Amino acid sequence: MKNNKRDSKVKQLRILQIDQMIRSGTYPNVPEMRKKFEVSRSTIMRDLEFLHNRYKAPLAYDIKRKGYYYTDDSFFIKNMTLSEGDLFTITTIIPLLEEYKNTPLEASFKKIFSRIVDLLPEQIQVDSLFDINKFTFINDPLPKIDETIFKQIFDSVGLKKTLEFGYRSMGKTNYTTRQFDPYNILCQKGNWYVIGYCHKHNDITVYSFSRMKNVNITDKDFSIKEGFDIKNHIDPEFGIWNCNGIEQKKIELLFSPKISTYILERIWHSNQECLQNEDGSVYLSFWSNQLKETLFRVLRFGSAVEVLNPPELRELVIEETKQMMEKYKVN
Repeated sequence: MKNNKRDSKVKQLRILQIDQMIRSGTYPNVPEMRKKFEVSRSTIMRDLEFLHNRYKAPLAYDIKRKGYYYTDDSFFIKNMTLSEGDLFTITTIIPLLEEYKNTPLEASFKKIFSRIVDLLPEQIQVDSLFDINKFTFINDPLPKIDETIFKQIFDSVGLKKTLEFGYRSMGKTNYTTRQFDPYNILCQKGNWYVIGYCHKHNDITVYSFSRMKNVNITDKDFSIKEGFDIKNHIDPEFGIWNCNGIEQKKIELLFSPKISTYILERIWHSNQECLQNEDGSVYLSFWSNQLKETLFRVLRFGSAVEVLNPPELRELVIEETKQMMEKYKVN
């Protein structure tokens, strides 16, 4: 079985090299090819026949030059062999594309992939035991966003036109009208946001696509405020939350030994310090001004983590815990 597989690879490689020889315009003949590949005349003849029948090569023999050539100079063998690594890469890209579903980018990606498919050969060899059915990807639940909202926001960013829309803030039931100059579009784990200047708040603000409705582009032109730098308004380590002007704190956490491996094997922040103590517990520290977001992450681990510093974060955890206890208090 292994020998058959090896012979098939050798044959495929030889045919590709024969194709290159013919396309080079040197009019190779059977004796030359026999000598190069150290095979019999019948093997070369079978290869040429395979080249003509399988790949529809416009193969012809020039009597004067005593060699083979293609009647169509543009012909070449479309060939591709995918390794196990190639297939795994392709498989992991597919779920990522789900983040762009129902967005203007979806159509662009489809066009790009269609062009790639057009360039591929009719058959692709797979040099692998890879089975795509053995892989399962689980996506986070994402909000549904109307495609027209994407289009209006994307267009307004490009045109530098003020947007007008209804917005429902977190915890609210009603929509309020906003006038907004969109500067940049942000995507965080499939959630879409836009950052820009809000006329209502007279400040740089971040809005979520999923909380908008009745989005319209006005005829008002805008210019980006002088001195605006998106790096001053988002924290790439944590996300899109506005952190401009908020002092950074050294956050220190102590994790229980029972989840030590989980903590140690991950990068939580680019400036982190992560050490395992003799008792198996893990000390994690990093600098950030995202106390609220850190609070949500800390609560995820429940009693398996303790906030050591800063005091403000400890107070947030205590207050949140008290409110949770009140909800489950038994009379």
